[in-house]
Amino acid sequence: MTIPANSIHLADGIDATRSLDDHDVHLILSDIPYGIAAASWDVLHDNTNSALLGKSPAQASAGAVFRSRGKPLNGWSKADRQIPKEYQRWCSTFAEDWLRVLKPGGSALLFAGRRLAHRCVVAFEDAGFTFKDSLAWIKKSAPHRAQRVEVVLRRRGDTANTAKWQGWRVGNLRPIYEPLLWFVKPYPIGTTITDNIVTHEVGGYNESGFVEYEGFPNNVLQSSFASGELGHHVAQKPVRLLEALIVLTTRKGHLVLDPFCGSGSTLLAAKRTDRQYIGFDNDPECVRVAERRLGHAEEEESDLWAGSRGL
Repeated sequence: MTIPANSIHLADGIDATRSLDDHDVHLILSDIPYGIAAASWDVLHDNTNSALLGKSPAQASAGAVFRSRGKPLNGWSKADRQIPKEYQRWCSTFAEDWLRVLKPGGSALLFAGRRLAHRCVVAFEDAGFTFKDSLAWIKKSAPHRAQRVEVVLRRRGDTANTAKWQGWRVGNLRPIYEPLLWFVKPYPIGTTITDNIVTHEVGGYNESGFVEYEGFPNNVLQSSFASGELGHHVAQKPVRLLEALIVLTTRKGHLVLDPFCGSGSTLLAAKRTDRQYIGFDNDPECVRVAERRLGHAEEEESDLWAGSRGL
């Protein structure tokens, strides 16, 4: 089935990608669900219960920093220990199709959560991808949701231990970076990477174009949001960052696929860098937002940093 370029579709991205032709896509760039129960669409395991995604009175009083209740790292039951394996199985449901639709030497760049990114790597390697690198996107700010031990103890009335554990927290350090996994589809045995670049136009990377965005050819990225850009999606990524990644791995006119396109930031970045795009998402509101953003890309461009239109 041929899906027209420069289009977005209300569809399950896993199922819809199966309808794409072999070796047709130059780059897959996507912010996939992390499997950490950030929202209902991010619950990718069977171990649900009434408390998951709820909110306790203490969390409610904390404000927006606590959107909803997730599972503690130790889990609530023995079944919760299987969540990483279930996430790996979920990644395996689409990894082979991503490999199939990419051109030889083509890249799959995907954002993945810090806790379960390694499971995604295993699933993609099992499907036949080569794991090229793990990049890090450094965010300008991030909420610190680690609860103070002294506050918990004080609430319990445990005055003896409150002072002892002052300054300690339950949870993680401030999550100031997000992993970005870089996979490539192997090119044919018996050829060289340069041969593949000449034949399929993918496999190398555009250092000069990337440096125009990031300043250095480093695997730590720091492009951030423009003023007024946020607010389209809970897991939104900066358009400038996505432009840098598209310019890094593709040429003008190449096809970029995002099977989990959300509010369309990847598609907008592809359009702004003169690439073609196809996007899928199963949330009608997200698709409406993406369509609106793509339909008014020129107007929105005035509110975003002017990025390079690198080859």
